[in-house]
Amino acid sequence: MENNENKIIIPDDRLIFVPLGGATGIGMNFFAYGYHGKWLVVDCGIGFPGENLPGVDCLLPNPQFLAERKADIVGLVITHAHEDHIGAIGYLWHDLQCPIYCTAFANELVETKLDEMGLLGRADTHIVKQGDVVDLKPFEVEFIRMNHSVPEPNALAIRTKEGLVVHTGDWRLDKDPVLNQEPDYRTLESLGKEGVLALVSDSTNASGETSKGTEADVRETLIKLVGEHPNVHIAVGCFASNVSRLESIYEAAKQNGREVCLLGRSLWRIDAAARATGYFKNMPEFLSEEEALERPRGSVLFICTGSQGEPYSALNNLCATTPNKNSIYFGADDVVIFSSRIIPGNEKAIALLQKRLASKGIKIITDREALVHVSGHYAGDDLKKMYDMLKPKISLPVHGETLELVYHSNIAKKCGVPHVYCLEDGEAIALSGDSPEILGEVPSGILAVDGKQIIPLNAEVIKKRRKMMDDGSAVLTLVINKEGKILGEPQLSTFGLLASDSTDKEELLNRITNAMDEVDRARLEDDNLIKDTMRHTIRQFLAEKYGKKPLMDIHLIRV
Repeated sequence: MENNENKIIIPDDRLIFVPLGGATGIGMNFFAYGYHGKWLVVDCGIGFPGENLPGVDCLLPNPQFLAERKADIVGLVITHAHEDHIGAIGYLWHDLQCPIYCTAFANELVETKLDEMGLLGRADTHIVKQGDVVDLKPFEVEFIRMNHSVPEPNALAIRTKEGLVVHTGDWRLDKDPVLNQEPDYRTLESLGKEGVLALVSDSTNASGETSKGTEADVRETLIKLVGEHPNVHIAVGCFASNVSRLESIYEAAKQNGREVCLLGRSLWRIDAAARATGYFKNMPEFLSEEEALERPRGSVLFICTGSQGEPYSALNNLCATTPNKNSIYFGADDVVIFSSRIIPGNEKAIALLQKRLASKGIKIITDREALVHVSGHYAGDDLKKMYDMLKPKISLPVHGETLELVYHSNIAKKCGVPHVYCLEDGEAIALSGDSPEILGEVPSGILAVDGKQIIPLNAEVIKKRRKMMDDGSAVLTLVINKEGKILGEPQLSTFGLLASDSTDKEELLNRITNAMDEVDRARLEDDNLIKDTMRHTIRQFLAEKYGKKPLMDIHLIRV
């Protein structure tokens, strides 16, 4: 939905849930709870554009619904510090302008984002600890320790007079975590006894992926792999925010006599946030690339950004065809370990990166060959365990692809949950009362960060850019006199269509000249008629020859 009219009535005496981003698909987590005319916001994340959105930096949830009610927003509460949960805060803060509550690690990254937008000191941020209870009348929010691939992940127990909602954020039940403690099972079980009105839970991995092991198992595998490849360069690509993985990689380096170098700005940002909040206490400072260049070959382990095949990332830079004394060079027999999963949509980019690495003789190790990654999301029967502990009356699966949402819904039903709803972004549901009730739709949708501007995803500029990417473009400049005679040769520029050595261009120019000669003499003063004639002529030719319908621009000059 895009900018729909808000025609629904939201009752003050019922507890309302409205997903404004993150209900379906992965990313852009942005949820609102309403009660007694006040609103609590949970998470404010970005989405990641695919190949079909050229030039778009990131995606944002449309904040219109909350922007119209910002005077009634009691707070923005953050479950954890991943980009799809905090990345939109700087972009949307002017629309919300409310206090922000998060743990110390998340706060470091949130403040970095606010600083980048010139908002540091203007936003009212509050640091909480796991286990804290925050009074945001008419809501009370308890931060419950969970386990995930980033420090300090939380589920939220949101209490009102109308009932208790548990909002999980992203989570897993890792029996042997490296960095985070195990989830706070005691509190989760006590919530189940207290009585849970609704569970709003992440659906990633709900389709039944079984657990391959723990984070501690990954650490042991990395130690072994690094030891098996002495005297060569080794790089590990991973998600920058996976602080426990960074610790595991450091341990693998340490036990094999190597130092560690970070390659990639986002890794250095996470390193700074981790050290500022008490992590990496017993780890020396990581090496810069310049320092690593001074070390003997085989004595450094490199941690790199770019595990999803991002262009210009550190891993892509390792594909340089020739050695460069000013940068790290990987060649034959060196090793690259992909210690991450493939995010849906990135398959092609990752395959291309791995192909480029392999063409240089670099050995590639992924989770197909060894236990070098475990998901930060639940697996196996963890979801059933969550339902068994909480016993909610209502299940609201969110944050998953369609198949995952369906699996999640089925598990909830098998666990005996009476009411299960998979909402679309913008659908408002009243949770309290005699029974849940879908009230209708509120304004929602997706915005695009396009350079320095924020525009709707269906903006004309994006449509034209996509068309240009698919079908190319053609620009014709035509100079005519009063009699409609073409002066000089028409200037035709095409992009992504005609080959430079093709005779097709000459044939097309002849068609343009002939089409101009056939224009009704009585209508030669009609610029629109002439432009439409030229546009039709070019489009017809390119459709016949290439099966393309390019983006076109006609410049008509009269002398």
